[in-house]
Formats: sequence, structure tokens, C-alpha cells
Amino acid sequence: MPQTVPPFAELLAGCQRSAVHLETRDAYGVVEEDEDFAAWRAGRRYDLNDRASWWNPFHDTVRDAVARGVVMRRARVVSEPVSEYIRYEHSCTPQNLAAGEDVRWLPRRLASDLLLPGNDLWIFDDRLIRFSLFGGDGRFVEDIMDDSTDVVKRHVEAFEAVWERALPHADYWI
Repeated sequence: MPQTVPPFAELLAGCQRSAVHLETRDAYGVVEEDEDFAAWRAGRRYDLNDRASWWNPFHDTVRDAVARGVVMRRARVVSEPVSEYIRYEHSCTPQNLAAGEDVRWLPRRLASDLLLPGNDLWIFDDRLIRFSLFGGDGRFVEDIMDDSTDVVKRHVEAFEAVWERALPHADYWI
């Protein structure tokens, strides 16, 4: 198992085929998003046509990977009614789509018979997992990596089960 965790952009730059992201929390307290979330709560909404107002280095990284042929998918498992933070994420998802990600939503009530990972994760090329650990308050704690064949295989299967059942962003209304 790798001991150091390279930055996300470096991991994605090394991808050849696929990068999938599973999100399972109803609220996050990610410092990098605090300002945007507060602005959203105050009523600010981004105009997708004004790309300069919302495009950031993450979007560049995604766009570059997709241009190389990497298929990027994100699945979000959410409780309903959704939390305020999920409403925020839903309103920002068109930005992910514009960068080249495919995003789906799975209401938690439809996931009861699925075995879900205990932590959010990224899987790169079905060979490497970056788990993201969060505290009870939603704040990011750390990332850890795992490249064990059996662990990766189980998590790929879990993601695919969620993906198959989840609704495309355009079909998930809040």
C-alpha cells in the first residue's frame, strides 16, 4: 500500500482510462469550499455562461484528463430530503459537467441493499484508491491510498453497483 498521497492533480495526470469518485456524506466542511458555500447561502448563483467567474484549476485538471480520453464519473449517495449542502452541490454540478465529468445521484433509500464503502473515494484506472477521511463535523482529515488488488476490486464493484442504480444529474431534481 502506498504510504504517501500525491496531490489529486498528479494522480489524475497519471490516469489512462478512468477516474471514478464516490461521495457518501450529506455535508462537507472543506475549507476550500467555505467561501463559495457561504456565498451560495447568501444567494449567489453562478452563470454557466460566465465561465471566468467559476472555472478553477480543478476544472482544468478534469478537462485535461477527459481530453486525454480518461472517463470521469462521480456518484453521490444522498439522504432525502437533501441537506442544505447537497442543494449547494447540486447547484454547482453543471460546472463538473462542463469540465467533462459525468455525475449521478443515488437517493440513500435506494441503496439499502448495496454494500457501500465507509469513506469517500477516488479510484484511478481500477488499480489505485484514494480514500478521503472526514471528521464528524465534515472537515477533511486526511487522504490514504490503497492499491491492494482485492480492496480495489471490491470498491470498483461497489461503485459500479451505485452507478448502475443512480440517476443522471439531469434527471435528479431537488
